[in-house]
Amino acid sequence: MILYPAIDLKDGNAVRLYKGEMEQATVFNDNPAAQALEFVEAGCEWLHLVDLNGAFAGEPVNAAPVEEILKQCNVPAQLGGGIRDMATIERWLSKGLSRVILGTVAVENPALVREAAREFEGHVAVGIDARNGRVATKGWAEETDVMVTDLAKSFEDAGVSAIIYTDINRDGAMQGPNIESTADLARAVSIPVIASGGVSSLDDLRHLKNCGAPLNGAISGRALYDGAIDLKEALTVLKA
Repeated sequence: MILYPAIDLKDGNAVRLYKGEMEQATVFNDNPAAQALEFVEAGCEWLHLVDLNGAFAGEPVNAAPVEEILKQCNVPAQLGGGIRDMATIERWLSKGLSRVILGTVAVENPALVREAAREFEGHVAVGIDARNGRVATKGWAEETDVMVTDLAKSFEDAGVSAIIYTDINRDGAMQGPNIESTADLARAVSIPVIASGGVSSLDDLRHLKNCGAPLNGAISGRALYDGAIDLKEALTVLKA
């Protein structure tokens, strides 16, 4: 199982939100590239990046810090937030991004996800963010009637490389991940599933690893910044 350290970008800073609320952002580092290098030097294999402003704006906003991270770090990175057309996907991949995460467009324009997954095989993931089992879009600001499992299953034959599943109510709350829902989703689809939201201790990582479902990995942010999870120790736990 892969541990993906998260760097959420708001106004050029590395921040963490509480349950997806932009007004409840805590700045952890005003130099996101330096933060990314810390994670890389600790041994992480991937980075998880989110352009929070971009998710609301519908287009990239924090491009400069993302590009700086890509220049300075020698591990693959995935990025979500404001990626809603083929030109933006192509531009990010040409700059060295390993994987784009398509969230809002997965609901509003699933044909684009399919086109992108065909055109850029292995480089397109779907981000499914949910409250109480229902998908939320546009930076988690709009809730839909689409159910998580239904959306995930609709991309079974599309060739997407991963599904990043976030339980919004757990995100940044340090209350532990929604293991049951994440495991249920991983069992329901053949697409690799990455858990996100609430991963706040080594025990959380152990429980995800041993949940009985084939999870690809887990994303953690606040717990790494707060010191609740030691990255080197966590990587050892997941490789054991």
